[in-house]
Amino acid sequence: MPNQAAMPNLTIGQYDMVFNSLSFTIAAMGAAFVFFLLARTTVAYKFQRVLEVGALITGIACYHYVRMFGSWTAAYQHESGSAVYTATNELFHEAYRYADWLLTVPLLLVELVAVLYITQSRRSSLMTKLVIAAVLMIVTGYPGEVSANTTVRLGWGFVSTIPFVYILFVLWTEVGNAMKNESDEVKGWLFSLRLLLLASWGVYPIAYLLPLFNLDPAVALVGKQVGYSIADVVAKPIYGLMIYAIARIKTQQEKAAAPDGALVPHDAPLASSGSAVI
Repeated sequence: MPNQAAMPNLTIGQYDMVFNSLSFTIAAMGAAFVFFLLARTTVAYKFQRVLEVGALITGIACYHYVRMFGSWTAAYQHESGSAVYTATNELFHEAYRYADWLLTVPLLLVELVAVLYITQSRRSSLMTKLVIAAVLMIVTGYPGEVSANTTVRLGWGFVSTIPFVYILFVLWTEVGNAMKNESDEVKGWLFSLRLLLLASWGVYPIAYLLPLFNLDPAVALVGKQVGYSIADVVAKPIYGLMIYAIARIKTQQEKAAAPDGALVPHDAPLASSGSAVI
């Protein structure tokens, strides 16, 4: 549970930065949720579940950001004429963010594996490895996130880094090898997708460590919340749009390769076992 004593007073500008970043993230997640549901009919049947997973991810994130937004506004109060926001007796629940990550981060990795042209057995193996590592990464990071003790924060942060590094290793080795079966256009998108994942996920440990950098507590709090929000927008809606682009490219490639008059993949109700998506 977050330590309310650690909540510093904020200037109006600092409070508004977090307020607006949470509000923007709610809008981005909500818009992405609707888009992915509407866009799923524009890709081949076997890729439609991938967009449904994208909608699920952004829908879950939108819900949790609504809860965080409410928690943030309840955690601070502003007296008329005052230049600062002061903490109330209400907790700002950081647990909402970790509950969101626990559900959405494994699904983000499932999305990536699901658009690869690999056998079902290999897909299942990759998903199992990545999902287990993602869960361990989130679960072990939370105790450090809510602790005011530097040693505890660093200790759990180190433990959480182990599955984080393992996920990156799998993405650059096994997923990299699987990309060899893809067209050059899709390879380019998948390479960019992995870089986007690395860049967005790289923000999380920086934000996690901000309270330890001897910064002003208000600056550290605002930087952490804004950083997490920006990273989530990149790692969910923008990442999902890139997954959608890959699915569209593959749909068009399969249509172009189909003989005249053949049932195209977009219309086919079933996918072959070797290229099933999920």
